Amino acid sequence: MTSGFHVHGPHDHELEHAAQHGGSESMAGQLAVITAVLATIGAICSYMGGATQADAALAKNDAAIRKTEASDQWNFYQAKNQRQAIAEFALDVVPADKRETYQKNAERYKADKEPIMAKARELEAEAKAFDEKSEKLMHEHHRWAEATTLLQVAIALAAIALLTRRRWLEWGTLAVAAVGVATGVVAFLHH
Repeated sequence: MTSGFHVHGPHDHELEHAAQHGGSESMAGQLAVITAVLATIGAICSYMGGATQADAALAKNDAAIRKTEASDQWNFYQAKNQRQAIAEFALDVVPADKRETYQKNAERYKADKEPIMAKARELEAEAKAFDEKSEKLMHEHHRWAEATTLLQVAIALAAIALLTRRRWLEWGTLAVAAVGVATGVVAFLHH
């Protein structure tokens, strides 16, 4: 037989309170955890975005250095080419007894040019590789920046959901966060 007397436990009290207030405390707790997780993931994405941007700038700098070195080599090549042309011209205008010296000079300048040209082409190839690396890193940086932005928007939505007590905004928070995390994963996979 029941006496009509019922003792409420702490759990029963919480259930009644949640039913009366629409579960606002549980929503606040959920949003607090979601916000903390999103802020942590966002901080990681922000760091990776900054790191890839710095790496892209370094690669672009290395490309510029190689381009300058290649230009120097091409200038050196042109100087040798002009000396060769002058020596070859001299073969036609100097007395016969001096032609041997100019012939040797022309041959030496011609031989000197080949390694210079090879070095210039090598430096140009290195510059191109550094440019391509910089482009790849900047693309990756943009993915990290997009992920960070989406996570920041999700955190803002969480705050609005908490203030307005709108469950649909909490779901919107999770949806935007999912897109942000997915964008971060894409950036990581291209790393």
